[in-house]
Amino acid sequence: MSGSAHVGRSTVLSGADVVLPTGIVKGGRLIVDGERIAGSAEENAAVVDLSGCLIVPGFVDMHNHGGGGASFTSGTAEEVLKGVRTHREHGTTTLVASTVTGDLDELARRAGLLAELTQQGDIAGIHFEGPFINPCRKGAHMEDLLRDPDPAEVRKLIDASHGAARMFTLATELPGGLDSVRLLAEHGVIAAIGHTDSTYEQTLEAIDAGATVATHLYNAMPGMEHRAPGPIAALLEDERVTVELINDGTHLHPAMLELAFHHAGAHRVALITDAMDAAGFGDGIYHLGPLEVEVKEGVARLVEGGSIAGSTLTLDTAFKRSVTLDKLPVESVVQAISANPAKLIGVYDQVGSLEPGKYADLVVLDAAFDVKGVMRRGEWIVDPLAAGT
Repeated sequence: MSGSAHVGRSTVLSGADVVLPTGIVKGGRLIVDGERIAGSAEENAAVVDLSGCLIVPGFVDMHNHGGGGASFTSGTAEEVLKGVRTHREHGTTTLVASTVTGDLDELARRAGLLAELTQQGDIAGIHFEGPFINPCRKGAHMEDLLRDPDPAEVRKLIDASHGAARMFTLATELPGGLDSVRLLAEHGVIAAIGHTDSTYEQTLEAIDAGATVATHLYNAMPGMEHRAPGPIAALLEDERVTVELINDGTHLHPAMLELAFHHAGAHRVALITDAMDAAGFGDGIYHLGPLEVEVKEGVARLVEGGSIAGSTLTLDTAFKRSVTLDKLPVESVVQAISANPAKLIGVYDQVGSLEPGKYADLVVLDAAFDVKGVMRRGEWIVDPLAAGT
């Protein structure tokens, strides 16, 4: 079935188990009318039999640097769209493009390009990761370009984004950190704590100032110690915070994923990729901003120093891993991979769950939780009835 096949009539996706906000409907049906999910079907509606499959909402990735060999941090508009298409084929129907540390003027120019793609509806906004992060927790960021958070500079990047800025990752313990958090909160932009050397007490201060997200919890921050619980304990225990997790088998031990889901609850977890160019593309030499990265057996590390440099993860792999290896309930994973990030970036009225009136953004998974179909705004990106699927 092609994207144009539904024009003038609705389509009924029938027979699959459908994950709704209220639970899983066994052998249910989902009605698509044009770009949207509908409450009822026309008499002559086409029927697509998806028996034995699972239909979940399209995935929402709020932290992603690229894919398909293309970089969101430095590529042309065409290259960015190539990366977006790669992730769509893996079920991510809504994506926020993440930058990495760079020169401030360069980041402002980058914001202009990404803002245009946001206005066109190709991406769902911009996440600035760096340069306002702690050098001692820099990960795959160029140390020479790091700087303390300055509300005036944060404001410059917000303005350059023309309403497309969704999130800033900050080391809030640095000078200017708390004032920058307050500025972001005033402008309706997420202040995320990450690449931080913050103490437990400093982290609570930042949350009180308005920080609401933990950037890839556990990674690029101090670990928990019995007398120095650090940022992880503060971020896990505070109901105001959603914690990002990279479930690729490299960034986190399964026990730490379980700890986060158990302690924060599924309603406060956002599964992300933190993907870079190699996601959906393969091993080789890449660049993350100005730094050279080698991807070997799917793991991305800086050529110099060996730090993990983002991931090659796609969200379909994170979904499958979460329900099979980690034994998490499907409903919890759907919450963490679709609903929660959609709420955070302010698009839950349109995407993030399968409800009438919302965009027909959905993923069809087979019995092994592999992608069989992907629909975005009523059009099949991956057709579940195509030969060979």
